[in-house]
Amino acid sequence: MTPSDATSSSGSHPARFVDKPWGHELIWADTGAYVGKVLHVEAGHALSLQYHRTKDETIHVLSGRLRFEVGASGDALEVVVLEAGDGYRIAPGTVHRMVALETCDILEASTPHLDDLVRLEDRYGREGSEP
Repeated sequence: MTPSDATSSSGSHPARFVDKPWGHELIWADTGAYVGKVLHVEAGHALSLQYHRTKDETIHVLSGRLRFEVGASGDALEVVVLEAGDGYRIAPGTVHRMVALETCDILEASTPHLDDLVRLEDRYGREGSEP
């Protein structure tokens, strides 16, 4: 099955495991219409301070607690503590970062713009946009 077949047909879909410096992501759905992921973030680790130009996403905390920093570009970021059962929509252009207060599993549903990432800060030395 080619990638284009996978996005246009029904049937079994293998998940993809992607190692990250903060943990890993499991991409369990990837179609032309949406993407589904589970982000596993180890306690004390953080994703980049970032925003997306087009990608629209919603997160739901499955387990653990995280500090979620969020706001408009150029404004002071609001800090919200999210825990199991909490969710948050992240509209395009919203600056955000997740910091795991405890090891977390986070469900993410989004538009299929996987390469739409602008990093503003990153504690692991990754910089700029993600190709």
